[in-house]
Amino acid sequence: MASPAPAPPSPAVAAHSAAPRIGLAGLATMGQNLALNIAEKGFPISVYNRSPAKVDSTLSRAQAEGGLPVLGHRDPRGFVLSLARPRTVVLLVQAGPAVDATIEALSPYLDEGDAIVDGGNEWYQNTERRIQEAAARGILYLGMGVSGGEEGARNGPSLMPGGHVQAYDNIRDILQKAAAQTEDGACVTFVGPGGAGNFVKMVHNGIEYGDMQLIAEVYDVLRRVGGLSNSEIADVFAEWNKGELESFLVEITADVFTVADPLDGSDGALVDKILDKTGMKGTGKWTVQQAAELAVAAPTIAASLDGRYLSGLKDERVAAAGVLEEEGMPAGLLEKVSVDKKLLVDRVRQALYASKICSYAQGMNLIRAKSVEKGWNLNLAELARIWKGGCIIRARFLDRIKRAYDRNPELANLIVDREFAKEMVQRQNAWRWVVARAVEAGISTPGMSASLSYFDTYRCSRLPANLIQAQRDLFEHTPMSALTVQDADHHEKSGNKYQQVAGPSAALLGVGGAPTVVAAVYPGDRGSEQGSPGQILVLE
Repeated sequence: MASPAPAPPSPAVAAHSAAPRIGLAGLATMGQNLALNIAEKGFPISVYNRSPAKVDSTLSRAQAEGGLPVLGHRDPRGFVLSLARPRTVVLLVQAGPAVDATIEALSPYLDEGDAIVDGGNEWYQNTERRIQEAAARGILYLGMGVSGGEEGARNGPSLMPGGHVQAYDNIRDILQKAAAQTEDGACVTFVGPGGAGNFVKMVHNGIEYGDMQLIAEVYDVLRRVGGLSNSEIADVFAEWNKGELESFLVEITADVFTVADPLDGSDGALVDKILDKTGMKGTGKWTVQQAAELAVAAPTIAASLDGRYLSGLKDERVAAAGVLEEEGMPAGLLEKVSVDKKLLVDRVRQALYASKICSYAQGMNLIRAKSVEKGWNLNLAELARIWKGGCIIRARFLDRIKRAYDRNPELANLIVDREFAKEMVQRQNAWRWVVARAVEAGISTPGMSASLSYFDTYRCSRLPANLIQAQRDLFEHTPMSALTVQDADHHEKSGNKYQQVAGPSAALLGVGGAPTVVAAVYPGDRGSEQGSPGQILVLE
């Protein structure tokens, strides 16, 4: 059976004698927008979709938006063979099985040295599997995070490609022109090998979850504690966007509070009509799962995910409010906070800034942990640079995050960078005040509270974890030789020596001028060389 005829080329395509170097399959809005972006930057592009109507609408847009050099195809063979070698095919289809199906449809027409670039929000291990499968066919592969939504795809996204570096080099010039542009250059870099690009995009989305949760909590505090109207809240966020909190999310939040309800025309009231039930696409969940797998604390991001889960229990929440009110729980604020609006706004600003730093710190530490595990050698400063434009979490302080990692690529945590440490200390009183007032009033602020707890835990040189470990030692019957203790300078010390101490009151003794930790030998058979049950042992 004959293949469907290609769509007629636009005049702009006809003016280019050379075949396109790049093609794009998957013409939903994101795919269309990225294709038009690439074409607008002067690179002819072939496009393909299983649905001919999507091809036609893309070509219509290309013509309407300036006669852009877009060549449409209705069958996979014609699409692939229209490209100059080495060919690069970008996929923008739904993550998961649809990607595998599209690869299977296109691969028979690809030659050794050609490349596939998956631009979806894909699980990084799927990308690593596909890299191996593609390599077996001699095909190069990239998993490329694309951030910025539909607007970013059209006008300049942040791009996070990872996989085969040769595949990136083949289209480096195209991606650099299509990406968002800042004073530090194009918001694209080769992230690293394997699934590094998809992993970084996943964590980017996890930070985004945290950011959005924190902003929502700030809105709730301003509205319920300060009594600010939507118009006043819009002005607050617009003003904040001129300073240290300048960011895409703060900017659009200001806009949200100005949108009128189209049904009754009331100014800025549409947000009040939106159901308080938040959706999600899965990358936040993946981020929290990876944090747990890598033993990286990410409580702000986890709190944001929990917040979305709880928001989904709308009917249960309404019922719970009724039951608890019948048992005496006030329906509104538990305690009215009397505070000047201007003072409240300033303190909330400081609390939001400090909390956001914690969210970014958690995300960066997760990326670093994965990089170490996989040997990716990721450059955290460079990641902060490409997030400065195009993406959802773009923010002014990413400049300073970049500088922090430039100063010290091995920085343990953003909180201990001297610049950020100074700011956290300066803002902590306001931060604590906001969280405390919210708790007193009965307002849920899980993101800000988690951020503050993260800060307080990380800065604490002595945690009560020793008691938890002692409890574990008891019920797990840990041998004395396996215990880890600390000396007076908080250094770890093996518990492989002990001496019997008379009397149960000898809980902590000074031996040789330095405190030593005492452990009890609990009833049970531990072996004669570890002492008799009931004795108190000092670990030296």
